[in-house]
Amino acid sequence: MAELIRRDPVLFAAVAGFILDLIIGDPHSWYHPVQLIGKLISGCERMYRRIFGTRERTAGVFCACTVLLISTAVPCLLLRLFYHLNFWVGFALETWWCGRLLAARSLRDETMRVYRAVMTGDLSQARQAVSMVVGRDTERLDMTGVVKAAVETTAENASDGETAPLFYLMLFGAAGGFFYKAVNTMDSMIGYKNDRYIRFGTFAARLDDVLNFLPARLCGILMCLAAGLLRMDGKNALRIFVRDRKKHDSPNSAHTEAAMAGALDVQLAGDAWYFGKLHKKQFLGDPVRAVVPEDIPRANRLMIATSVLVLLLLAALRITVRILL
Repeated sequence: MAELIRRDPVLFAAVAGFILDLIIGDPHSWYHPVQLIGKLISGCERMYRRIFGTRERTAGVFCACTVLLISTAVPCLLLRLFYHLNFWVGFALETWWCGRLLAARSLRDETMRVYRAVMTGDLSQARQAVSMVVGRDTERLDMTGVVKAAVETTAENASDGETAPLFYLMLFGAAGGFFYKAVNTMDSMIGYKNDRYIRFGTFAARLDDVLNFLPARLCGILMCLAAGLLRMDGKNALRIFVRDRKKHDSPNSAHTEAAMAGALDVQLAGDAWYFGKLHKKQFLGDPVRAVVPEDIPRANRLMIATSVLVLLLLAALRITVRILL
């Protein structure tokens, strides 16, 4: 086994990191590397806004490039150093970072907090819990809206928080994962289409679209397969995925939400409030039945099963390529 790991530490670090994430997740008491990226983004935004003034698009490009350079170069250099000092220390660090860059366990934990709050019947607590995992305004949501929001964020983050990081971890190791997380974090912080970021965040938002193009489609397809394996409505998941996956302003966001809606036989998406403004959105899926609280744990099971399939497929592809080369 030791020799196999030495031959392809990236593969084994990604697999071990995936397992590590499922076991321990992201305890709130531990500092997360993405928090450092967030601080870097905020600092670069302030600096480049001062430098470029009203030339917001230019400022945004420089901000994004600086964040990407630092966020990727630092872990890359540290890994190179630790692998040089001792292979197993370097491998341990890469494994640890791979686990920290994945989000299946933390996503499940956070959405299950929403589920428990909903089951108590406390709407205020349920809104507070779901506000921790969605970007929309939650004060207008009723209980059904809270459940839908939790299911939708589980579907979306099956791609953004799990499939896409795994994709780049398998290709480029932890440094590739940091590159992706830097882009994704910028999109979540400065990629909004509001007055402050409509120009400044354009470059980061477009780059996020590019990096998520393949992972979103891969995740949507494998979610349909996972639905069948879990004895959910796999056929309907595929039907709704094909029909509704483009019903969104973003080229990537609706793929997994459509598959999730079909698998659960519910209707997701629709209009939502962001920063006090109503955003009109198309519905995904058919209202075969009403959304119920139990759809949150169902969505989590589907998300985790999809993640396992993604891991197996990417690992198999990496092994195949190495054999052929």
